[in-house]
Amino acid sequence: MIHSLRAFHHRNFRLYFYGQSVSLIGTWTQQIAMLWLVYRLTHSAFLLGVTGFASQIAILLFAPFGGIWSDRLDRRRMLLVTQSLFLVQGLILALLTYTHLVQVWHVIAMALLLGLVMAFDTPIRQAFLPQMVPSKADLPSAIAFNAFMQNAGRLIGPTIAGFLIAWAGEGFCFLLNGISKFAVIAAVLQMVVARHQPRATKTSVVKDFAEGIAYCWNVVPIRMLLPLLALVSFMASPYATLMPIFAKEVFHGGAKTMGFLIGAAGFGALVGMIWLAARKSVRGLSRMIVYTSALAGISLMIFSYSRLLWLALPAMALAGFGIVVTAMSVSMILQTIVDDDKRGRVMSFFTISFLGMTPLGSLAAGALASAIGAPHTLAIGGACCVAGAWVLRHKLPLFRIHLRPIYVRLGIIAEG
Repeated sequence: MIHSLRAFHHRNFRLYFYGQSVSLIGTWTQQIAMLWLVYRLTHSAFLLGVTGFASQIAILLFAPFGGIWSDRLDRRRMLLVTQSLFLVQGLILALLTYTHLVQVWHVIAMALLLGLVMAFDTPIRQAFLPQMVPSKADLPSAIAFNAFMQNAGRLIGPTIAGFLIAWAGEGFCFLLNGISKFAVIAAVLQMVVARHQPRATKTSVVKDFAEGIAYCWNVVPIRMLLPLLALVSFMASPYATLMPIFAKEVFHGGAKTMGFLIGAAGFGALVGMIWLAARKSVRGLSRMIVYTSALAGISLMIFSYSRLLWLALPAMALAGFGIVVTAMSVSMILQTIVDDDKRGRVMSFFTISFLGMTPLGSLAAGALASAIGAPHTLAIGGACCVAGAWVLRHKLPLFRIHLRPIYVRLGIIAEG
């Protein structure tokens, strides 16, 4: 377990971890409040899907530019800009809600703004990790705890949101999110990091983008992992968008029930991150990705047709474990094998695969749920995850042939 805490030997990472943890709790509190507000105003599964789509579609469209700019510009300064924009967005939503002016289109517009900022913020944060934790030996620990933060926020935020919505309304959740951004801004301001040496910018953005695509295609492990991650994100991650329907219509509860269900997924993911952080090496993660993506699919199918809350909660915990361990295992492999001058661009494609597919999945899930119901929709997504895991399992020998020389060059495994 001590091995897993090596990232905390670095002061910059400790500052980042504490500040970003507070910020992410605020983010998830707002995300749940936005979904609940839309459902309360409209009772529409389709508009829930539209809201989920709006909050992340910009990631699909603009994350590559975030990756390009993170390779070209100072990542620390860019983080300060993106976090400040998150702060403003939360306060605007709070103001609209408290003045009773808020309408569904306001929420969708703010969701679009949130996604646009996230499209730049996420690859920047991913690429900034090696500056906070310059030791390659400690980097897997940092990646795991970065994901741990995300899922601790997903565990705590929805639970807090459920109680706060019932006690003080959605506006208070939006206000809390805006205030929480001061924590990460203060943390970044206190960091002392080696100055990032931006790449020469003689080449055009289009050429940089094309170079990043070519690199991801030519490195076979990257070419195999990103499509599976995109499939899991498209098919499994939209469960959060449909959760108000399950909470109210399937389990006959309210915002608290929704908070517990999404919190259960966060708990499973949190356990997965602790387990992942305790690993001493990235070796063996490719096989683990097969198992965890299949686990996510099977768990979602069980949850979809469960009518008992005591069965639904552990199913969601296992689904959360499977989805996030799959994604973070992919991230660990990529962060380990990628060339540093292409890190921002590769991690932007990781961001597209993990977060950018979610809005498309949310939109599709909302439309399909309107036609065949939320349980059948989620079950279909789970079955597709199992199918994707099966395909990767049969490609593992080819995957390892191409991965082994990279691991030998990096000293992760011995030659021979």
